[in-house]
Amino acid sequence: MRQTTIVAVLDTAARPADVLQAAGDAHWLELRADAAGELDPDWLRARFDGPLLYSLRGRGPSRVQKLLRAAQQFDLIDLDVADLSDEILHAIPPARRVLSAEFAAASLAELRHAAAGMTRIPARLYRLTTRAARSGEELAAPQLLAELQRDDVTAFATGPTGLWTRILAPWLGAQIVFGNAAGDDAPTGTPSVGRLIDSFGFPSLRPVEELYGMVGNPVMHSLSPRIHNTAFHALGRKGLYLPFHAPDFDLFWTRLVTSGAFERLGFHLRGLSVVSPHKTNALGAAKYKSSIVQRAVSTNLFHKKGDDWLAESTDAHGVMQTLLDHGVHARNRRVAVVGCGGSGRAMAAALHDAGADVTLVNRGIERGSLAKGVLHLPFVPLSTFNCEGYSLVVNATPVGRAGEELPFPVEKLSRDAVLVDLVYRDTPTLLITRTRGPGRITIDGWDMLMAQARHQFELMTGLEMPAELIRQTLGFEPAVAAVAE
Repeated sequence: MRQTTIVAVLDTAARPADVLQAAGDAHWLELRADAAGELDPDWLRARFDGPLLYSLRGRGPSRVQKLLRAAQQFDLIDLDVADLSDEILHAIPPARRVLSAEFAAASLAELRHAAAGMTRIPARLYRLTTRAARSGEELAAPQLLAELQRDDVTAFATGPTGLWTRILAPWLGAQIVFGNAAGDDAPTGTPSVGRLIDSFGFPSLRPVEELYGMVGNPVMHSLSPRIHNTAFHALGRKGLYLPFHAPDFDLFWTRLVTSGAFERLGFHLRGLSVVSPHKTNALGAAKYKSSIVQRAVSTNLFHKKGDDWLAESTDAHGVMQTLLDHGVHARNRRVAVVGCGGSGRAMAAALHDAGADVTLVNRGIERGSLAKGVLHLPFVPLSTFNCEGYSLVVNATPVGRAGEELPFPVEKLSRDAVLVDLVYRDTPTLLITRTRGPGRITIDGWDMLMAQARHQFELMTGLEMPAELIRQTLGFEPAVAAVAE
């Protein structure tokens, strides 16, 4: 199995020692001196066991002097074409050079021309990057790699839209992948070293023939790539699940999907999880739509049906399966679904079809009225909602994901009510902690995530994802999993 080199990029001056702990599994460390400062290489070597790459973005009067000084202390030096004087070339031999070129935007022809010029200068690595703000602008970089098939060249697009090109680059010939040295993903679109390893299996490069992914805005935080890619590996499927950041779904669809862009790179696109804010506006792209999708006017999954695309909703299946796993039946229950977005509408429709008396609740009147008209169910504005008397309440809003707030007042929730919160995070949400107690079933977003991941995987691949595999991937202890069952 091929292996790739993980480079941890240190580009912050805040707590560099703490940052380096998160970079420990990388092979190289790149110091962005313009962002992190001129850190002592001996101090870095005491904390990182691997080659050190010195990078300095921007041009200043002392740039040459800084590069020459770094050449005496660092293993590798990042250079651009303007740096290639006789003095620099003499001080930095080819085996220690990383030649880089950055473009605000570039076509394939422009990248091809730049690569031809750069590769005439002997170096260990050639790096070409181009910024991508909109879907389609990131394609030139992977197209270049597919053409060149050189293991000493890497090319990718920067920014969230270019995230998938960073990840796919090693499968197009590059032998290197860059990750953020900090434990968190960078807002610029650089995944953390930990995410590269946990979600995409680096440094190993499994054979890949099929692509799957999640399209939405944002997508970088999602655990779906980790779950699906772990399953692909365990089941021997030659698939790779990627995050596609796409502010405009139609642009993504026309420039990347119907254009055949992935096929020209040598892969078959087989399935897409569709997430916020595209669950409604993506519908026009699918030739076929399931009955629940047509009723809720919402989808969260596209998968192939022959040569065409079928829009499905696993939101509906997810809530019903999760309730069933906890011994909860919807029939004859009085249910409130808080949140009338795509997920909320699909779950409300499924609960109503199962025999529940469903009321829609939403903060915004316009979206709530839309859901009422589509589903023909009663609607109550959140400002007047009282949870008393409901035996099942579903929070289908993102409230609680990033802070300690409640989506609705919980004081009057009955003791035997069932509470479902779609939000998942490392610690329980305030909604879960405030409602959890003896006699009450509380179901958090982790249960929904696992149920939906299994169903989406089966619809896209025809294979069953083992439930225990998901629990292990997400770090659940066996005892916790047994309680959930």
